[in-house]
Amino acid sequence: MNTLDFDKKPEDTRVVVAMSGGVDSSVVAGILKREGYDVLGITLQLYDHGAAVHRAGSCCAGQDIDDARRVCETLGIPHYVLDYEARFRETVINPFAESYAMGETPIPCVACNQTVKFADLLKTAQELGADALATGHYIRSRNNPVPGNPNRRALYRPIDSDRDQSWFLFATTQEQIDYLRFPLGGLSKAQTRELAEEMGLVVAKKADSQDICFVPQGKYTDVINKLKPNAALSGDIVHLDGRVLGRHEGIVNYTIGQRRGIGVATGEPLYVVHLDARGKRVIVGPKEALETHRVYLRDINWLGDRSLEEDAANGFRCFAKVRSTRPPAEAFVHYDGNGVYVDLMVGEAGVAPGQACVLYSAPGADARVYGGGFIGRSERSAEAEMSLKTLLEGSVAA
Repeated sequence: MNTLDFDKKPEDTRVVVAMSGGVDSSVVAGILKREGYDVLGITLQLYDHGAAVHRAGSCCAGQDIDDARRVCETLGIPHYVLDYEARFRETVINPFAESYAMGETPIPCVACNQTVKFADLLKTAQELGADALATGHYIRSRNNPVPGNPNRRALYRPIDSDRDQSWFLFATTQEQIDYLRFPLGGLSKAQTRELAEEMGLVVAKKADSQDICFVPQGKYTDVINKLKPNAALSGDIVHLDGRVLGRHEGIVNYTIGQRRGIGVATGEPLYVVHLDARGKRVIVGPKEALETHRVYLRDINWLGDRSLEEDAANGFRCFAKVRSTRPPAEAFVHYDGNGVYVDLMVGEAGVAPGQACVLYSAPGADARVYGGGFIGRSERSAEAEMSLKTLLEGSVAA
């Protein structure tokens, strides 16, 4: 077996590398070229809008495409650029704006991986006769054969927990996992940069890209207001107890758990507890009203060895992450026929609809990724839930 777990020589193994123009994907191409694989580099042009094209920390735009081309020239591998701007707008940017307008906190990176990178680009790699599509994500996969599928693979957290990108990849399907390879899963970011220097790559010291790559100057509200102008309609800032405390200029300017910049002063610390898109209201309350112990999931992607119904019928113990930067904490997944919900043993504050809840086998670096889902709604304390229900029902009645 070669280093990518194929039973043939590297030179007989074709690999397409998804090259964003950053250091991570560039090093992946360099590693595979060094090992003798037949490597092709493909860069997707996802957007091109003025300031973002040359902004430090952007990706998949003008400067980054040029950087990917220069890396491929240094490595001596073919490089292709595919124009996916229309597809990216349709499947990532527009749904992002719609989700925010509904009071959710979407994750465009997950949507991009689901549609553009691991669906469209993966199909292109297969059409080019590639045995695998390799990316610069910090996550690991290894063989996990089952009867009928000897090439089945499983996902695991990377060695470098500070660079763990498994939270953004929970929606990767089993079929995609079997085809994908992640050469950086066993490296730290420092080691990756050292390799880039050693290979003489122009991107060795290039800054990492930001999370929301298509947002100029980091102002996501500019994108939302342009695509969904109704999301910027003003409304009331309301306390959980029903008091109207002030006015806001659009719910898209707020996030669940936010404390600073709410725009009201009452002498007590207040946090954004809920965004009522229908009533155009920002609902605020004390910190304890944020603590969440149960989340209900939608669009589940389950990667366990058995079906979700079998694993979770009686409560499946695992470890959950509801934020990309937090370590996994003990949880129980339940499936009752009406849907899937997760009980968090340690309460989490600031949980918002649209975020991901990703499930793992353990809290450490070698944990397997069981998949997860998007948070449809969450449950707080009984008191907070009752107050919120009263407010929302009042909005509907009005």
